[in-house]
Amino acid sequence: MGSLRLTLCAGAVLAAAFTPAAYAAPMAYAGDAGVSVTPSTPAPGGDISLRATGCKGKTGTATSPAFVSDARLTGKDGALTGDTRVLSSLSPGTYDIKVTCDGFDDKVKGTFTVADRSGSSHPASSAPASPVAPVHAGGGGTAHFASVDTRSTGPGTRQALVGLVLASVAAVAVAVRSARRGRGAE
Repeated sequence: MGSLRLTLCAGAVLAAAFTPAAYAAPMAYAGDAGVSVTPSTPAPGGDISLRATGCKGKTGTATSPAFVSDARLTGKDGALTGDTRVLSSLSPGTYDIKVTCDGFDDKVKGTFTVADRSGSSHPASSAPASPVAPVHAGGGGTAHFASVDTRSTGPGTRQALVGLVLASVAAVAVAVRSARRGRGAE
């Protein structure tokens, strides 16, 4: 019976060790609030992705006089993401972004810099824009895979918890089987 206790205790220790930090401690929002834009200095007319941190809810809206339309943001765990487009008639410069989180206005604020059409955030620069990564072109029926990020980020919280439950069930099964064999040998 000692091996059953040892197995169950070891399973509990493993479960505690692999519990995601999001469940172990509450998140701090006040100091982590902000908005980031990708690409960091878009050109007028360019598409951008936004990431707002500091919202406890699951939805929000990012507004800016530089946007063609407001960006609807969705997410969880304090991070909301969404996409929009920069106005094509915009002058280079720095513009404000305000995020409304679950109905609370201006919960998160930030700024971003719009580059001129050549890709520079400095109006006096005349350097032509050039690609900094391979350009995906052609591909026929596989073209939609070119825009998908194929790098794996590892298992998410749900997969980790399922794996933990399966490992615990296996450990209990081994312990029960060992206990039955031990009783049969006496």
